[in-house]
Amino acid sequence: MKFKELTYKTPEELLFGQAKYPVTTRRGLVIGGGTVYPELNFTLPPMTISAETFPEVREHYRSIIADACEHAQHLYSNGVIFEFETLLEMTQNPAYGIELVQIMNDICEENFVKHGFKSEIRLTPNDLREFDRPPLCRTSKYLEAMWELFDKGSQAGGDLLSIESTGGKEVHDDALMLCDIKQVVFALAVLGVRDMKMLWQKIVAIAKKNGRHAGGDTACGFGNTAMVLAEKGFIPRTFAALVRVISAVRTIVAIEEGAVGPDKDCGYEGPYLKAITGTPISMEGKASACAHFSPLGNIAACCCDLWSNESVQNVKLLSGMAPTVSLEQLEYDARLLNQSLKAGKPTAQMLQSLLSDSDKYLDPQALILTPTNVIAIAGEMVKGENYIDAALKAANKALDIIEEATATGQLQLSEIEQPWTDMLRAALTEIPTDESAFVEEMLPVCGDKFIPAEYGL
Repeated sequence: MKFKELTYKTPEELLFGQAKYPVTTRRGLVIGGGTVYPELNFTLPPMTISAETFPEVREHYRSIIADACEHAQHLYSNGVIFEFETLLEMTQNPAYGIELVQIMNDICEENFVKHGFKSEIRLTPNDLREFDRPPLCRTSKYLEAMWELFDKGSQAGGDLLSIESTGGKEVHDDALMLCDIKQVVFALAVLGVRDMKMLWQKIVAIAKKNGRHAGGDTACGFGNTAMVLAEKGFIPRTFAALVRVISAVRTIVAIEEGAVGPDKDCGYEGPYLKAITGTPISMEGKASACAHFSPLGNIAACCCDLWSNESVQNVKLLSGMAPTVSLEQLEYDARLLNQSLKAGKPTAQMLQSLLSDSDKYLDPQALILTPTNVIAIAGEMVKGENYIDAALKAANKALDIIEEATATGQLQLSEIEQPWTDMLRAALTEIPTDESAFVEEMLPVCGDKFIPAEYGL
């Protein structure tokens, strides 16, 4: 790992709305510069996407942005980030995605010119490569469409470039269902890291060429998949907490390769990245219940710079369209966070403590996201001699924290959960920190699930 020490060495420094290296957008939003902004994530209602339905698709995206911009100004918003997560057809056919970016950016620009209202688009093409089985991470026919959408979509107005990359997921999915922490570490700290290096060198180059910002990645397909499975009782919550911690080791690679933030929201690994690198982050919490449930509704806001929801469908509710409803919820949360910052650091830290304390002892996944524990875990991560060592050190520290809170009675783990801390600790000790040795050990175990050459192995 390139980062060898923390940017924020105390939890008191790790605060929402403030990042050591803020990002200034084209229209003047300063992310991490003292203000928390809402980031609205939205999608279509259930419908097909084709040449015949595309006029309707255009109208959905036009109306989402137009309504949200209008309502944000009624709420005296400081500004908004709109995240455009493309759907499958919009990346397979980049012309669709590019046109939609242009439509939305035109509305953002019109509101900026007429009213001085600042908004930007985060462009997040979906990772198509997993449609190959096994995935062809480096030679996939889908890569060209992804690169075209990043390139021409950023030229059309996408200011922040992000992706939910999936390198290593073909191994990780089975590892989750088997609760195999060794395969989790292999998928994230070996395969994921190698894939991230390839992807983010290219994304950063596109961003620089077009005068845009390489935002960041998210381990949503890893950490959030684990969280949802834990919510359903399919895997232990302690196991899901370790997946979250380990995922940060692969996601930080985007920043190592030149991404400047804000990272993408839905992996929840952002606090570790911010503690280590000082880049601004986007986080999602209670407003993401429109898409999935989680035990992290308040604590996720503790050090966010953008406060996000999840993909909310453009459907009619009693008050208005669902994306505009989500925007109002996000805006009121951001308003409270910003008011505490205006009142001074002691007040902001008090609010942060309340956000943290309301969640932290109800689930190990929340416990490992308190500012104090983020600093402790990230501090171990940067001691790693390589990515595998960093993952192991961070995971063991997370287990220490969970064990201590359980022993004091502050964290209540179910009877079924309790043996897992010892089991996971034992499994972690069996993992070699040397990558070559680890690869050699894992090839007979899961070598049929991935193509080594597609990861440069």
